[in-house]
Amino acid sequence: MDRIRIVGGNALNGIIPISGAKNAALPLMIASLLTDDTLTLENVPHLADVEQLIRILGNHGADISVNGRRERQSEGYSRTIHFTSRTIVDTTAPYELVSRMRASFWVIGPLLAREGRARVSLPGGCAIGTRPVDLFIEALTALGAKIEIDGGYVEATAPKGGLIGTHYTFPKVSVGATHVTMMAATLARGVTVIGNAAQEPEVQDLARCLNAMGAKISGAGTPTITIEGVSQLSGARHRVLPDRIETGTYAMAVAMTGGDVLLEGTDAALLETALEAIRRSGAEITSTESGIRVVRNGGDIKPVDVVTDPFPGFPTDLQAQFMGLMAKSSGVSHITETIFENRFMHVQELARLGAKISLSGQTAKIEGVERLRGAPVMATDLRASVSLVIAGLAAEGETLVSRVYHLDRGFERLEEKLTRCGAIVERVSE
Repeated sequence: MDRIRIVGGNALNGIIPISGAKNAALPLMIASLLTDDTLTLENVPHLADVEQLIRILGNHGADISVNGRRERQSEGYSRTIHFTSRTIVDTTAPYELVSRMRASFWVIGPLLAREGRARVSLPGGCAIGTRPVDLFIEALTALGAKIEIDGGYVEATAPKGGLIGTHYTFPKVSVGATHVTMMAATLARGVTVIGNAAQEPEVQDLARCLNAMGAKISGAGTPTITIEGVSQLSGARHRVLPDRIETGTYAMAVAMTGGDVLLEGTDAALLETALEAIRRSGAEITSTESGIRVVRNGGDIKPVDVVTDPFPGFPTDLQAQFMGLMAKSSGVSHITETIFENRFMHVQELARLGAKISLSGQTAKIEGVERLRGAPVMATDLRASVSLVIAGLAAEGETLVSRVYHLDRGFERLEEKLTRCGAIVERVSE
């Protein structure tokens, strides 16, 4: 099994190209099941989760092709992938596929809308909270579906004539449930209004793509989304937006180590709240024509308190990374996690590097230390794994991060991007 070896102490200087967003690419790929035409997606990152979803879509009958070889774009790879689901050959998403990635459960929406039935295993993924499927089930039921859970599978059947437009308000904001409900409602009869909808950029990106396919969606990016159902969708060509979580992660890495890095091909509007927190820690962040420039030359890392919230708040997917940054701040900071109830598993691993962190309920108190020291650590989930990398970049000596398959799920060629900016980071086999 591979590990990531980091020798800390080097500032980061150079250019890091930002890949397409995993959290946007996955629902966009799933949306290809809604039409028998070809959906072409540009700027798709090469990640383990993307490859897993390709296998799942293939199981349903999708024909998937990549344009020749991967094409270089700066130091990163950009892929254009074509998805054609002329016939759905299987409406079952089996446990052995769905259990590896939670987002694969989302196929239930398009399958139900297009075929009138779906049998999807209860999901797996990172163990960072219960993340129940109740919200998905309630929304699809409101659209007229009959749903039963049997033997670990959610079995959904649409009424004769298809799903029916409805007004449904989520009791809690959910990005995944908003994605699924929006996709299902595109082919429903009548108008659907989703209340308390997620406002994330990835939801907006999915709506743009669906509209290009012929859907009639308005209000994406606000708490109320309206979908006027259509009888069928066509193919389209769509470019996946830049990854705001990757953007924030590398911005925090520069704030941690010092240096001057251009994050190429990204947009500050995707994560203003997180960038403002990084600015308050002492980094200079400016937008340019080609991306975002992050600079920190000397000076202490200032302590900053943050609370995770749905967009436009501070992203939960950047919480672990920000904790890594705060571990070397010049004072006491607090991070409150409001999205997932079990997303502090990285605390004990950061402590192995010398971080001083205590927990009280859903709030972590971080007492900044002058020095971190390298040590063997273990990744517990996707975002926690990269927080250990960030801390290791600023730690004295060598840090070895195990279970790096978590990293491969969400960060495209991380070692290469960091190495090109002066970090000592390499993948080693045990």
